[in-house]
Amino acid sequence: MHPAQDASPADDFDEFAFLPEQAAAQQRPVPPGRRVHIPLPDGRTVGALAYGEGRPRVVLLHGAGLNAHTWDTTVIALGLPVLAIDLAGHGDSSWRDDADYRPRVLADDVVRALEAWAAAPVVLVGHSLGGLTAAAVAARRPDLVAQLVVVDITPGIDASGGPATLRRFYEQTVFADRDELLDRALAFGLGGSREQARRGVFLNSRVRADGRVEWRHHYARLISEDAPSPAGSPADGWSDLAGVVAPITLVRATSGFVSERDAAELAERTGATVVEFDAPHNVQEVAFTDLASLIARLADSADAASEGKPTA
Repeated sequence: MHPAQDASPADDFDEFAFLPEQAAAQQRPVPPGRRVHIPLPDGRTVGALAYGEGRPRVVLLHGAGLNAHTWDTTVIALGLPVLAIDLAGHGDSSWRDDADYRPRVLADDVVRALEAWAAAPVVLVGHSLGGLTAAAVAARRPDLVAQLVVVDITPGIDASGGPATLRRFYEQTVFADRDELLDRALAFGLGGSREQARRGVFLNSRVRADGRVEWRHHYARLISEDAPSPAGSPADGWSDLAGVVAPITLVRATSGFVSERDAAELAERTGATVVEFDAPHNVQEVAFTDLASLIARLADSADAASEGKPTA
């Protein structure tokens, strides 16, 4: 374990404590959730959240600087067995000593997680960095992916727009308390409502032994370091998408990172279906009902295809 990942005795909490309140707001049952881990050959571990009963056919990958809990409200709305994976360097997954979080590198861990926990082939949904990672997984292992959903990212987006804003947001890595961190998130227009942002901040930060608060993920510490860009190269991203056999759906957030031109380019290059939701970049935290409905339809289509039934 990277030394900066050591748990602090000042930050012991129940990571599922917010679920009842979130489920009540949707008037839906609380999904049973558990934390799972798998060891990797290099000594690292992959962590994930398994929701519902049985092996999941829906797998969710978060974006840079987030973690598996970003999907909680979507999981509640979906009501299906789901696996939400912490990408390397995020959440409960180990940090990489080489600080290499490019999609094709992250894909290796995701493949192992799918093989261990999921009922392939799955509906693989990836947000932002997770979307590019999902494309790399689908291109490499078509047997594991029945449907690919890419949420508010394309390989060709303008890096001076939304991604640059995120880099500025993560330039500060240590805070006096979580309220200071929350105020910064809201000032950058991240996280939806204050209550939505509060949950995200709590689950994505930790209290150090000195009482100050820092991010749980490695990404924020790489902003000023000479580390490979987590986005990888656009050429790699387009190559991965071109190699995907499964049907592709792009979810474009109308106030997110992907422009209409970006979406049209991806559709032209890959034949992807483009769906637009009225939401900021973190679609899964704001337009979770719409996103869950889309995922459920694709899961039904994937199930029908696996059984040889005609699909709509």
